[in-house]
This record gives sequence, structure tokens and C-alpha cells, in this order.
Amino acid sequence: MVLMMIMAVADPSQLDLNEKGTREKLSLWDRRSDALAPLTERQTDSILEIQAAAENFPIPTELPIEDLCSLTSRSISVPLTVTVPASTEDVLLQGFKSLGMEDERIETAQQFFSWFSKLQSQMDQDEGAKCRQTRDFLGGFQEQCDAILNDVNTALQHLESLQKQYLFVSMKTGALHEACEQLLKEQSELVDLAESIQQKLSYFNELENINTKLNSSTLSVNSEGFVPMLAKLDDCIEYVSSHPNFKDCPVYLAKFKQCLSKAMHLMKTYTVNTLQNLTNQLTKRDPSGLPNAENAFTLFYVRFRASAPKVRTLIEQIEQRSEKIPEYQQLLNEIHQCYLDQREQLLSPSITSTITDLTSQYNRDHCALVRSGCAFMVHVCQDEHQLYNEFFTKPTAKLDELLEKLCLSLYDVLRPLIIHAIHLETLSELCGILKNEMLEDHVQNNLEQLGAFAALVQQMLEDVQERLVYRTHMYIQSDIIGYNPAPGDLAYPDKLEMMEKIAQSLKEEQKKLPALDSSFSDIQLEDPDSKSVKSGASEAPTTRSQATISPADLHGMWYPTVRRTLVCLSKLYRCIDRTVFQGLSQEALSACIQSSLKAADAIMKNKTQIDGQLFLIKHLLILREQIAPFHADFAIKEISLDLKKTRDAAFKILNPKTVPRFFRLNSHNAILEFLLEGTPEIKEHYIDSKKEVDRHLKSSCEHFIQQQTKLFVGKLEDLLTKVAALKTMASQGGPKYNLSQQPWAQPAKINDIVAMTYKTLKTKLPATLQSMSLYLANKDTEFILFKPVRNNIQQVFQKLHAMLQEEYSEEDLQIIACPSVEQINLLLSVNK
Repeated sequence: MVLMMIMAVADPSQLDLNEKGTREKLSLWDRRSDALAPLTERQTDSILEIQAAAENFPIPTELPIEDLCSLTSRSISVPLTVTVPASTEDVLLQGFKSLGMEDERIETAQQFFSWFSKLQSQMDQDEGAKCRQTRDFLGGFQEQCDAILNDVNTALQHLESLQKQYLFVSMKTGALHEACEQLLKEQSELVDLAESIQQKLSYFNELENINTKLNSSTLSVNSEGFVPMLAKLDDCIEYVSSHPNFKDCPVYLAKFKQCLSKAMHLMKTYTVNTLQNLTNQLTKRDPSGLPNAENAFTLFYVRFRASAPKVRTLIEQIEQRSEKIPEYQQLLNEIHQCYLDQREQLLSPSITSTITDLTSQYNRDHCALVRSGCAFMVHVCQDEHQLYNEFFTKPTAKLDELLEKLCLSLYDVLRPLIIHAIHLETLSELCGILKNEMLEDHVQNNLEQLGAFAALVQQMLEDVQERLVYRTHMYIQSDIIGYNPAPGDLAYPDKLEMMEKIAQSLKEEQKKLPALDSSFSDIQLEDPDSKSVKSGASEAPTTRSQATISPADLHGMWYPTVRRTLVCLSKLYRCIDRTVFQGLSQEALSACIQSSLKAADAIMKNKTQIDGQLFLIKHLLILREQIAPFHADFAIKEISLDLKKTRDAAFKILNPKTVPRFFRLNSHNAILEFLLEGTPEIKEHYIDSKKEVDRHLKSSCEHFIQQQTKLFVGKLEDLLTKVAALKTMASQGGPKYNLSQQPWAQPAKINDIVAMTYKTLKTKLPATLQSMSLYLANKDTEFILFKPVRNNIQQVFQKLHAMLQEEYSEEDLQIIACPSVEQINLLLSVNK
């Protein structure tokens, strides 16, 4: 760059050309593709850092070069000032000094080129000297490298010799190491084999120790070493049994089994002796073999509970092994049997004695006897289960068998009483005790302990239900179907009127005594027998309000068969199965309906027709109302055998003339027809007592409505019927008629009929309504029943008015004097 600057002073144009060429060459060094001098990434980063530092470097001061100025002033007329950094000037001075030209001045171009040539020669010499010096230096290094290489080759030869020796020694050492490892492995296998043999032999060696302990006179099942000995014996038997290929294995197994038998015999002997001693101690307290009745059961349970810890630990060991070893299971069964035998020996006489005492105490009260006996057996079963759990931890079915056997003594006493009971109240109460108090209250809350007792109660309940069904059937036949009413049972409406008078007198007395106690403020008629119905119907409560009771609604005023039927159904509802109840209820209701029909006919003969009809309607309403809360289906299916086809086929055999000719080829055709067509048919039909009640009720109401309509307006209906017949004949081509000319239809005759009908309405309608109120005692029911009668009366009078307006003149109408429809409605509404 210095040279370029100098050349630029001498010839600026030449400098520009050189610089341009130099830049072009320099650009080839670091071009992106095919660079002549490619730079590494690190070099590129260094150049960029130098460039950044140079940009921030301060501008150097301007230094005049006087010599160059003087040189240029001589050759160029224009003065020139060259700005050169101070460091550049130092470089030039050093260059001049190295050439010995620090005192010379370059005044001409020739001097400059001379100087430049000298400088170039000097530079070549300096560069050659450096190269020779470097060559000499490198030659020394080469000699040293050759010497080192010779030393390395010698060392390699020694190393190769050492390696061969090392490999030899290594092979020998490895062989020795493998031999040692093999010996150690064989030693370990021998040690393991010895331990395994010792371990296997240990089970066989235990035989002598176990035999010694079992044959020792001081051995006790309660000692500390007995249970570990049992565990060791079990392990030995299990091991020997699982290795049958060992030498003398069957012999040792038999010996171990003998030891096991001795051990189990010791345990069984100890347990059985303990239980038998307890029983003997308790039975010796009384010469009769029984302790006093008051403390018998206390002693039976207290003494056994106190002795339970003595054998419980031993029994637990037996129970733990019973699932794996059959011998222990057999021993456990024998201990169970011994325990249960001792308990039966103690309890059986005491239970029999207690039941006998209860029987004598409640000789006439079967319900109290059943309740007390069942409660006693409940306590016995619970106490026996609790005592069993004191001795054993696993249940057994034999305990329930024992309890069933003990409960059987109670069943043997109660069953004769049950099968001879005749009262439905007693049987139904027994059902309630057994079903509700025992099965639902006691058994369901403690089914595990009362399983045996539940079987007893279930059997007794089935016996009571069977007896109840039988007695109910007999009751229906004797007391409902075969009931012979007394005169007082058919004294209707006299008994209702009498009760109404009594109720009225009680109300009047109540008004006269306002200062009486408030408990007498609401006096109602009550039937002493109604309590049984209320108690029975409490399980199926009725929907009618009992705030006010009329004489007809009193239970005591019902017809006896109706009362008995409902009481019977109320007793049966919760006592027997639904299907059985449906059959009995159907039978009872059918019998009750027939009995009510007979009673109604008798009342009609003795009193009036309306009394009989209202009596039947009232009791059918009572039946329908009282059976509704039972929520039972009163329909049953009956199966009958229809022999009509069989009969017809048999007649054809007996009378061949009735058989078609093509069937009369021979006698076998008739027999074949009998076999093919004479098969009896099975028919099913349903009988619904509830619908039968509704059907009879509907029929009774219709008869009542027809009878009352005929009573009040029957003659008017006959008159209208005759008039309608005349009209029909005239419309069919008969002779024309003049109704007023008919003898039976003259205004005076019609007036008599109308007057008599109106008089009947005024005189008999209040009595009819009073009878309805007396029997039915329900305004809604009375209105519903009388409404069709009133409608019929109104319709008859409307038809009469229409006929009169059509057939008669005004004068005739005045003679007839038929009351208006409004008058009839007013009359009916007044008596409403």
C-alpha cells in the first residue's frame, strides 16, 4: 500500500490502474464460488471484527512529508500534501534504515527505481537467507526424527516380545482361573446337595422326636409344645405324601399316620372328657338328673361358657386343619357330635318339662301358649348358637338338626291343639302370632340363629292355615249357607226404627244436660260385636267415614250372614295365601248373597216389598263396600268336563237309525265315530263373586225402580199403553178412533186415575223416602237410587200432558184437572 501511495504521487493514473487490478485479483480470493484463498468461518468472523474496530478507530493526524513535497515541488508545479499515518512513516524509515539509505533523498524517478531495485534485491536476499535457514533447521529436525524412528522401531520389537510373553502368561492364568471357578462351582453344588439332603432328611428324622413326645407320660394337649408338634407332624405328613418316590416313603408315611392318630386320640379324649365331665357335674346336682327349674338353664350355659376356653384353642387347631387333612375333619365331626349329644342330654328333659309347665299354665289359652312356647324356643336357639360360638369358630349343620329336634318337642305339644281348634278367631290369631310376631319380627332379624326355629314355625303356620281353611269351609256351610234366621233377624224395619228412636232420645237427653263431661258430648250408637270387625278390617280399612253412624250402618244391625261373611274374610285376609283366599272369598260371598236373597224374600212376605228390596240393596252395598279394601281378585277359574259329544256318540251306537247310511256299512263305523267324536271336552269358566255382587245389586236396584214407578204412576202407564195401542191399530189401517168416546178414556175416568195417582204420590212418596233414609242412611245413595224413579214419574206426566193436549178439548182438560209438570216437580222436590 505504501508503494501504491508512492506510485500514486509519481503517477496517479498508474496507481489507479494497479489498484484496480489488485482489487480484481483480491476479489478472486474470497469470492463465493471457486475462491482462490477461501477463508474459514472463524477467519471470516475475525475479519468482520477487525473491520468493525477499524470503523470506530479515530482519524490520524495529517503529517507533511517535506522530502516528498520538495520532490514533488521540483517535478510538479502544484504543491502536494500527502497524508500518511504516523505508523506508516515509521515503517518507511525502518525500510530505509535496513537498506542504509536513511540519509539519502530520492529526488528523481531514476533514483526511485534504483532504490526500488535495490530494495527488491535486498528483499530477495533476505527471503533466500530465511529459506536456507529454514532448510537447515528442518534438516536438523529430520535427523532427530530418524533417530527417534530408530528408537521407536527398537521399542516396538521389545514390545512385541513382551506381548508374546504376556499372552503366554495370560493363557496360563486364565486356565488356572477357570479351574478354580469350576472347583468352587462343584463345591457350591455339593454344599447345596448336602443341605437339600439334610433338609429332606429332617422330615424323616422328626419321626423319632415326635414318637418320643407322644409316648411321653408327661405330654399334655395344653402344653406349649403340643401345638408346634402338631404343626411339625402335619408338615412331615404333607412332605412325605408329596414325595412318594423317596426310599421307604410308604413306611414313614404309615408311621407318621400312626403318630397323627395318637395325637388326635389325645385331643379327642381331652375334649370329650371335658364335655362329659361338665354334663355329669350338672346332672348330679339333682337326684332326678335335673337341676331346679329356676336355675337349670342358667347352669347349663354358665358352666359351659366357663369351660369353653379350656378346649377352644385345641378346637381351633383342629378346625384350621380340617379343610386340608381328612382325619382332622373326621375328628371335628366327632367332637361336634359329642358336644351336641351332651347338649341334647342336658336340654331335652328341661325343654320337655318347661313345655309341659307352659301347657298346664295356658291350658285354655292356645294363643298365649303358642306365643310363650315360641318365645321360649327362640331364646333356646339363640343361646345355643351363642354357646356353640364359644367353643367353635366354624358352623355346622348338625347344630340346626339338634335345634330342630328340640323344637319338635314343642311342635308335638302344639299340633294336637291346632288340629282340634274350631274357632276362626283363635286360628286367625295363631296365624298372626306365627307369621307376624315369629317369622317377620324374630326370624327375619336373626335368620342365622333361628333357621331351625323358622322351619318349626313354618310347619306350624301351614298346619294352622290348613285348619283355618277347613274350619272356614265348614263355617260357610253351617253358619252362612245353613243359617236359619230367627224372627229378630228379619224384624225389619222394626229394629231400625227402634234404634233410631233410641238415638233420638239420647240426643234429646244430651241437649238437656249441657254441663256433663265432654266425654259424653258425642254419643254414638256402637255395636259390641263391631270391635271384631274393626280389628279384622284394620288390616284392610274401609273408606267410609265413621264420624256419624246410622242404625243401618251398625255392625250389630247387619244381617247375621253378612256380618259373619265379612268377619270371616277379615280374619282370612292376612292369614292365608292370596290364591286360597280368593277361592274361600268366592265361596263365602256366593253363600252370603244367596242367604241375603232368602232373607229379602222372607221380609217381603212378612212386611212389604219395599222393605225386602231396600234390605237387599243395603246389604249388597255393605258387601261391595267392605270387600273393596281387600285388594284381592274374587274371581276363580273352574274346570268342567263336557260329556255332550260322548253322550251323542253313545246314542248313535245304541240307535243306528240316526246314523247316515254311508256310515252304516257295519257296526265298526259307529264305534269308530264314538272313538273319534265322543271325546269329552274340558271347559274353563271364571266365577267372579265381586261382579256377582254388582250384578245382584244392579238387579235389585232395577227391580226397586220398576216397582216404585209402578206404585206411583202404574195406572197412568197402563192408560198410556192403551192409548198407544189404539194409535198403532189406527196407523196400521184399523178403524179411526175418538179417545174421548172410549168408555175407559172419558174425562171423568181419566180424572179419577189422575187424582188417585196424585193422591198416591202425596201419601206414599214420603213413606218411601223415609224407608230409603232408614235403610240406606246416605243422602247420596238415596238420591242416586230415587233419581230414576223421579225421572220416570216426570216422563209419564209429560207423556200424559202431551196426549191430553192432542186428544181432548179445553173443556175435557178442565174436567180431567191433570196437575202440571211444575206441580209434579214441586211435589217431588218437597219430598226430596
